[in-house]
Amino acid sequence: MKTGLIIIVTLLVATVLASLLMQDPGYVMFNFRGYLLETSVPVIVLILIGLYVLVRLLLHVWRAPRALGRMAGQYRARREQRLLTSGLLDLAEGNWSRGERTLTRGVRKNENPLLNYLSAARAAQLQGAYERRDNWLRMAYEQSPDAGNAVLLTQAELQMAHGQSDQALATLSRLLEIAPEHAQGLGMLARLRRERQDWDGVMELLPKLRARKVLPAAELDALAVGAYANALSKLERAPDAAALEAQWSSVPRNLRANPVLLKAWADALKKCGQSAQAEPVIRRQLNQSWDSGLALEYSRLDVADKTKHLTRAEAWLAEHSDDPMLLLAVARLSMRNELWGKARSYLETSLGIKPTAEGYQLYGRLLEKLGESVNASEAFRAGLSLATHLDQDLPALERPRRRR
Repeated sequence: MKTGLIIIVTLLVATVLASLLMQDPGYVMFNFRGYLLETSVPVIVLILIGLYVLVRLLLHVWRAPRALGRMAGQYRARREQRLLTSGLLDLAEGNWSRGERTLTRGVRKNENPLLNYLSAARAAQLQGAYERRDNWLRMAYEQSPDAGNAVLLTQAELQMAHGQSDQALATLSRLLEIAPEHAQGLGMLARLRRERQDWDGVMELLPKLRARKVLPAAELDALAVGAYANALSKLERAPDAAALEAQWSSVPRNLRANPVLLKAWADALKKCGQSAQAEPVIRRQLNQSWDSGLALEYSRLDVADKTKHLTRAEAWLAEHSDDPMLLLAVARLSMRNELWGKARSYLETSLGIKPTAEGYQLYGRLLEKLGESVNASEAFRAGLSLATHLDQDLPALERPRRRR
């Protein structure tokens, strides 16, 4: 549109000038170093126009290789983008073999082949071709050394997905040697150590993970709970009251109400002969936020006033009367207080709601105490079956009926 307008305006101007020059063509004379040139105005105008056109033509010829190179580059870029998109679509649709071939077609000529190689490595892994996966990753590293961290992260991720935890650990260690503060690498290493149950290693990473907010808060708390629970369980195996107090003090306050940590702390206190210290803490926590497992742990505490211990646990039945774990807890405390009839009622109700190995064990002990040896043997056998998942093809025992 713009070019057409320029042509039309040029023609109009030329027409006007031509009409004027027809009446008087004018006269132009050049004298340069003894050379004399005489001509009319239209001729000199045509000469100037010719020179302009010649200069423009020479410029186009001069720029042609660059323009052709740019056009070729644009074509290659469009082709590379098309192959990359097509390959990724194949992967998304589950056509892993075709996707791998598409992603690596002519990839050596790509200016930026990193994404192709990384995606091809994923495709190879999905086909179980782990040697080919490693080859693509190696080529990605060689072609894009500046993106080495991304390659190592991808390699570690694929190794973890394949269950190659030792190799993944080595890859992440290499990454963190290069970039010790790499956030994504720290997060992946923490997850890997959790999978390997290396809680000491997780504990070592916790300060960096918190400082850099690498993981979501919920996941970070879960990692911390596992690490601190492991530390507390070690003290349970080697009782040391002073070390236990120091370890519990190191637990962040927002985690001290966690049932897993409270249970680990209470178990360690029992080994130190100080389980009574946990009673008010667990009782307050249960009053604020109910947890069935923690209620059962409450019944295992060794408290001096056994009657008050039972009374406090029974008070929770007002709101949690159908909780089998709480019923099991008050049954245990009833047995500790030698209230055999009450204990039997609680146990039979608990087992009627949800049979458990621990429940049948307590029930068997109670029946032995009451002189019912045959029924006690049946209860022990039922508990053993639940605990070991044996006798699955045999008819299940009837659940005990609550005595009236």
